[in-house]
Amino acid sequence: MSQIDFFALGGLGEDGKNMYCLEVDQAIYVLDAGLKYPIEELYGVDAILPDYSYLVKNRSRIRGLFLSHGHEDHIGAAPKLLKEINIPVYGTHFTLAMLKDALKNQSMNIDDYTLNTITKDTELKFKNTTVSFYQTTHSIPESVGMAFETEDGVIVYSPDYTFDQNVHAPYKTSFEGLAKIANKKVLALLTESLGAESSGHASTGVQLDETIKNTFGKAPARIVVSLFSTDIYRIQKVVDIAVELGKTIAIIGRKAQRMVDIALNLGVLKIPKNKLLSLKFIDEKNKNSLENSVVLVTGDRHEPFFMLQRMVRQIDRLIHLNQTDTVVMMTPPIPGTEKIAARTLDILSRNDIDVKKISRDIMPSAHASSEDIKLLLNFMNPDYIVPVIGEFRHFYAVNQIALQQGYKQDRIKTLENGQILRFKDGQPLPISSTRKSGDVLVDGIMESDLSDIVLKDREILSQDGLLLIIAHINAKQKKMVGEPEIVSRGFVYMKENEDLIRETSDIYKDVASKMLDDKRLDWKKFKEKVREQVSKFLFRKTDRRPIVIPVIIDVNK
Repeated sequence: MSQIDFFALGGLGEDGKNMYCLEVDQAIYVLDAGLKYPIEELYGVDAILPDYSYLVKNRSRIRGLFLSHGHEDHIGAAPKLLKEINIPVYGTHFTLAMLKDALKNQSMNIDDYTLNTITKDTELKFKNTTVSFYQTTHSIPESVGMAFETEDGVIVYSPDYTFDQNVHAPYKTSFEGLAKIANKKVLALLTESLGAESSGHASTGVQLDETIKNTFGKAPARIVVSLFSTDIYRIQKVVDIAVELGKTIAIIGRKAQRMVDIALNLGVLKIPKNKLLSLKFIDEKNKNSLENSVVLVTGDRHEPFFMLQRMVRQIDRLIHLNQTDTVVMMTPPIPGTEKIAARTLDILSRNDIDVKKISRDIMPSAHASSEDIKLLLNFMNPDYIVPVIGEFRHFYAVNQIALQQGYKQDRIKTLENGQILRFKDGQPLPISSTRKSGDVLVDGIMESDLSDIVLKDREILSQDGLLLIIAHINAKQKKMVGEPEIVSRGFVYMKENEDLIRETSDIYKDVASKMLDDKRLDWKKFKEKVREQVSKFLFRKTDRRPIVIPVIIDVNK
């Protein structure tokens, strides 16, 4: 008797944080380890990771982490995961290069980890399970889908794909790999869902080529193009057209430069050396006018918009925009960047910069449309369909596509994070038990999790500010030394609120005199009492609750 469990620790009902788990007779296979970026204001939270505590508790049963491609929503949580559980990792050459760069960025020693390079022809044999791969078409090279062959059938994980045929070799779908899998019994297909609401096939990019050529050809001088650094395919497309038109290339963006360097070194991004410029900082002699050049402004999420704003305000160190420039925006707003995107357009327009917005409709999609999903369904003919990678509206769209293709509703399994789809001897059981899942909030250092208390403090700081009380006492003599110093940050302007500051000082002195009368001075209780009394007073006077921090120093030490 065999048992197969599929569940997600992230990636279901959300855009990002993809982490899926397949348990085959107790052996655990982890599919991707991604992060997502906060859409709403979370006061210093840089990324949201899956709660993978279940994996930490069951590390001995994990056979490996299998990475589909190098985007952060699929590999961004891997460094933190590997710090806690050192498990084998499997990925293509380019994907592992991106992971190695992320590990270095976290000051982790690459040699401490087992990183196994796979190709579309690799086949890995584990007990009761054989894992194979096939190349997919996505916006980043060497992206793969995976097939886990068990005695009850094949579980196919198909993340982030299209069937665009107008792509270079590192992006081409390996149909021979798909055919090999399709010739077997496919028990379940885990298909991405983000593009399922789009009708027809994903755009092929032919119209985009024509638009870029036309725009570049009419530009009177320097051309500045905004791009997301993770979209290597579009970067290559812009480079190819610029080179064809005899223009030189400059690329700026710290993170983008690392990714571009990796892509160039591995040969998956090709830029003629004589066309690639190395820019120097602007000074009295050097203005980087670059009249016959295309400058690629790249980065993640808000970064391209932020850099364009710096350029138009002429505070950037490399490029100062002027009215002879043409700005081509190939960065349609993504969730969380709508405001800064609109603000950037407004600033560019106010400064009479010629802006060409490339419509999202003509840019090649990185995600499977309805027709792409139908093609994969017909190709694989799975017994069961499980929508993954997306929000529930995307899952609903996949559900409708499957119903149109003749699947019965009981063959379509829509899950939430943590819910288990269990197959017993090839038959699904009712979805009931769950695995622990949730969000882990981290800042840029990726070292520690941010608790609700920390976030609440940050929220208070952003709204009500901080009041610092610095005071000296002689604990041995049981007396106050000098006057307390009150410091306000983001709460009140001290020069205009001298009475409030004086009363706050008096409250501290009143609490201090009472605490110093005690036989034994309890420092913790002393600070808590000061914080409590001052907070109550300030709320009564101002209807605000700043964070109150008493800093009490014993001068006798």
